[in-house]
Amino acid sequence: MVIKVYITSSSGSVAVKKHQQDVVGFLESNRICFEEVDITMLEEQRLWMNRNIPQNKQPAKGNPVPPQIFNEESYCGDYEDFFQSKEDNTVFAFLRLSPQPSVKDSES
Repeated sequence: MVIKVYITSSSGSVAVKKHQQDVVGFLESNRICFEEVDITMLEEQRLWMNRNIPQNKQPAKGNPVPPQIFNEESYCGDYEDFFQSKEDNTVFAFLRLSPQPSVKDSES
């Protein structure tokens, strides 16, 4: 299973850039395999992302704002969902991944 983070490389929004960096940085630091999908460069991917975000997560106006996170083709959530899962220490469940063993578990 590959986590896919849909991003935009040409956002003028500082918040969007920071949110994208936060998600990518977390995945990298926790050695979680993922793929960045730049919707700016790939119109087909942007359309796929928009079609596969559940109706209840669609904004009232406009298009969904990156980052949007999927496990393969299964929608996980947006940045707010990701942030909440970090606060609750449930990121692996949010990403639909098996929890990684802690350092203590692997040393036993």
